[in-house]
Amino acid sequence: MTTQINTVQHRGWGEVVRISNGASELRVLTRVGPRILYYGLQGGENQLHEFAEQCSLTADGQYHSYAGHRLWVSPEVERTYYPDNFPVQVTRLAEGLKLTAPVENAPPGTGLQKEMEVRLAPAGAHVTVVHRITNRSDASTEMAPWALTVMEGGGRAILPLAPRQPMSKQHLLPESVIALWSYTDLADSRWKFGTKYVQLTTELAPDASFREQMLGLYNPSGWAAYFRNGHLFVKQAVVDPGKAYPDFGCNFETYTEPGFLELETLGPLRTLKPGETAEHTENWWLYKDVPAGQDEDWIERAVLPIVNQTE
Repeated sequence: MTTQINTVQHRGWGEVVRISNGASELRVLTRVGPRILYYGLQGGENQLHEFAEQCSLTADGQYHSYAGHRLWVSPEVERTYYPDNFPVQVTRLAEGLKLTAPVENAPPGTGLQKEMEVRLAPAGAHVTVVHRITNRSDASTEMAPWALTVMEGGGRAILPLAPRQPMSKQHLLPESVIALWSYTDLADSRWKFGTKYVQLTTELAPDASFREQMLGLYNPSGWAAYFRNGHLFVKQAVVDPGKAYPDFGCNFETYTEPGFLELETLGPLRTLKPGETAEHTENWWLYKDVPAGQDEDWIERAVLPIVNQTE
C-alpha cells in the first residue's frame, strides 16, 4: 500500500484531512491547530479522545482543548493556553502533511509559531510527528516543546521506571525523578506502582480525593504506552541525558480525569533566541489483539516485546 491523502467529513468539523494507508488512518484539523484529531486502525474506533461539545468552536479568542493530539509550550503558564483555534497553513509532504499555525501575535501574544509534520508509513500504523516551535518575537524565552496525546478513557497508561539495581559504589546517586502536582494522590486507586513500571487508569473511585491525577518522571527508556480494549498505543521520544528537562527534570508525564488520559512527552528546556526553532519528534505505533492484564508480569510478557520491536 501507499500513503493516501484526501478529505472526509468528520463530526461537527466538516471537512478534515485524512491520511491513510489501508491499515491505519489519521485525521487532522485544518480549521484549527496544529491538531491531530483521530488515530486508529482501518475500520476501527478512534483511539484518541474528542470533546464533542467543542466541535467547530473556532476563532473566538478562547482556548479549547478539543482533545486529540496537540503541541504546547512548557513550563505550564498563562502563555501555554494561547488559543490554537485559527486555521493552519497546509503543505503536502511525502506520506503526510505539514501544518503551520499563524504566529501568536494577537494580544496577549507570545510571539511563538507552532508547526507539526505528520507522516504515516506506507504500511502498518507507524506515525512520525515532528513538533516545531519558532520564536518570532524580538526577545529570547526559556521553553520546551510539550506534546500531549489525549487517549480515550477506559484504559491504562504504562510508564517505565529507570532500571533497578542493587546498591553499590556505582549506584550511590539518584538516577531518576518523579514530580507530583498539588492534586496528585498516590493513594488514589488509579495508580499502580511497581518495581519496573508506573501505571495509571482512568476509572475514578468514589472515595478519590481529586477528579484529576498527574505525575511526571524522568524516563531514560524513552517510551510509554496506553492499553485499552485489546489495543496498545506506543509512543517514543528520544532522550538527551545531558540536557535539563522541565518540571524538575521530567521528559514524560501523564494526566487523567474522568473520560480520558493524556500521555505526554517533553523536549529539553532551552533558551530560544529570536528566529530560533525548537524541534521535538515522537514516533507512534498501534497494535491490536493484545491480551489484557494489569501486573508487571503481563507488561513484561505482552507489552514489552511489542515495544522492543518498535525500536
